[in-house]
Amino acid sequence: MDIDSFFSANIKAALKNDPPGEWMPALPENCIRLSSGYPDPALVPADQIKKAVASLIEEERDLPLHYLGSPKVPKLKQQIKGRLSERGIHVSEEEVLITSGACQAIDLIARIIIDDQTIVAVESPTYMEALEIFQNYTKHFITIPVDEHGLDTKRLEEVLEERRRKGLILPRILYTIPTFQNPTGTTMALERRKHVLELASEYNFLILEDDAYGELYFREQSIPLKAMDHESRVLYVGSLSKVVAPGMRIGWVTAAPEFITALDWFKKDIGHPFSQATMASFLERNDLKQRLPTLREAYKKKCDVLLSALEQYMPESVTWYVPEGGYFVWARVPGIDTSDLLTESLEEGVSFVPGKYFFKEQEEGTEFLRLSFSYADQKEMEEGIEKLSKVIKEKLS
Repeated sequence: MDIDSFFSANIKAALKNDPPGEWMPALPENCIRLSSGYPDPALVPADQIKKAVASLIEEERDLPLHYLGSPKVPKLKQQIKGRLSERGIHVSEEEVLITSGACQAIDLIARIIIDDQTIVAVESPTYMEALEIFQNYTKHFITIPVDEHGLDTKRLEEVLEERRRKGLILPRILYTIPTFQNPTGTTMALERRKHVLELASEYNFLILEDDAYGELYFREQSIPLKAMDHESRVLYVGSLSKVVAPGMRIGWVTAAPEFITALDWFKKDIGHPFSQATMASFLERNDLKQRLPTLREAYKKKCDVLLSALEQYMPESVTWYVPEGGYFVWARVPGIDTSDLLTESLEEGVSFVPGKYFFKEQEEGTEFLRLSFSYADQKEMEEGIEKLSKVIKEKLS
């Protein structure tokens, strides 16, 4: 039997892409994981979640385990709305959809917005998993560079104007991570935020704002694009993965009701009512507003340790952005292909993510790498950067 003959044409095209996550080789035992964009294990509230589950089952018995789930599930949407309002995003229930993490939200948006003729504008570099999702739906991209102030909106305007002048198709949607971008850690300046919204209006495109890290700021809280959106052009994606626990798979989309209706149409019942009820129970018992300052302080300290180690050990030719929040530091290593560097780094017991996987055109990212300060402890980070710098110096000599 020819199994391939049963796949639809769009699935056959998608399966020609590289398999998700295949780039990362097996990590050696006791590897220092500067690659992992995971929360610090010590900051995951395992005991509080355990109590939330116990309380939920004791109070409701079998209800959370049924298809319809717990009466607490609708409360989660109210709790998310409360979090959004503190970010300046004031919406109705009809404008919020709970999803199984941010990636399901991004995939659902891609499903209702993108077809094989759609042009998607993305930052360069950008979140690799979002890029993988979009490539399942279209092969048409516009890439716009990111600098120390986030998305280069002047360059975006130049590209849009040129395409309009030539009569070329304009992008239908822009994907951006304006706050503590993954992988660069950069934050889009306020003037650029205003500019990108003006461009969306002038050139008639949507904005998919990914704000997974927005609450983990070290100094100042940035204004989400959604809070500045007066035309319902922004589809805002958020998550509790970075501030509570990623395995709970709690994310959401905030958008105009018509978008939410379409997203929910295809989401159907592909959700996790038990996880949602557990999260609602956790948020009832634990004040996230009080938890966040602890997370910000902890991640700032860890970031400072990583930056200090880079200053101490790296050769002068290596440069990096200093993030104002989030999980990541983006570094450039001139003259070295960081994919080759990873092989030698793993032999020393240190992992990172080569930069090329964050670019649509991978050759643009060969001299870059992403370091995470969120997962490894401080001692591991210092040791890991010392070992990595040794490998870099040997390759440069």
